[in-house]
Amino acid sequence: MSDVTLYPAAAPAVAAAHFAARLSFETDCADVQAALAAGAPDFVLLHAVGSPAAFARRHIPGALHLPHRTISAERMAAWPAETLFVVYCAGPHCNGADQAALKLARLGRPAKVMIGGLAGWADEGFAFAGEESDA
Repeated sequence: MSDVTLYPAAAPAVAAAHFAARLSFETDCADVQAALAAGAPDFVLLHAVGSPAAFARRHIPGALHLPHRTISAERMAAWPAETLFVVYCAGPHCNGADQAALKLARLGRPAKVMIGGLAGWADEGFAFAGEESDA
């Protein structure tokens, strides 16, 4: 018996519930890029960390800079209550997207984390916006 089979796989119904739940919390770079490329995305993409200067240097095209520390009920009033926010940060070593999603959820706003963040976006070979992309 290997370490893979040491613990039995979950029953299909349990596994389906688990993976459906995960997908309700997160999306990935490829799905975000495809939605942005198709035009008129059905979500708002938020760059949830960093300074304005860092955002100006490099960010995902179409993203708005809204660091998690600045998320408030007053700021979020600019969007209808049902707006889905997809948040990202630097990558797996950063928890800014999780902090943003938590704040949004506590404000009653739907949110998903784009797993991988900027590092995942780069790994996929997708283009960035900002001053560094012009070089």
